[in-house]
Amino acid sequence: MKLARRGILALAALLSLPAAAAGDPVVGRDKADTCVGCHGIPFYSNAYPNYRVPKLGGQQPGYIVAALKEYKSGDRAHPTMHAQAASMTDQDMEDIAAFLTSAPRNKIDK
Repeated sequence: MKLARRGILALAALLSLPAAAAGDPVVGRDKADTCVGCHGIPFYSNAYPNYRVPKLGGQQPGYIVAALKEYKSGDRAHPTMHAQAASMTDQDMEDIAAFLTSAPRNKIDK
C-alpha cells in the first residue's frame, strides 16, 4: 500500500511540472505577431460580444496547442481564431506555444 501511495505521489509531482514546449520560442516570436495584436494588449475587450481577451503569456504550451487545433478544426467556435489557426501547421502551433510559454505571465512583450 505504501509503495502504491508513493507511486501516485510521484506521478502527481510529475504532472504538476510545467510541460516543456516542443517548439522554438525564437521562431514562435515571429509567428505570434498576429496573436499579440489581441492577446498582448492590456485590458483589451472585444466590442461584440463583450468579453475580455485572455492574455497568453506564461500559459501552458499543451493548452495553447490544443486550443489552436480545436479552433482550426472548428471544434472551438470563434470565427477570428478559426481564421488565424486555419493555415497553421502543427509546428507553427508548437513554436507559438513555446514563445507564449516563455513570455511573462499575462503579458507579451515583443
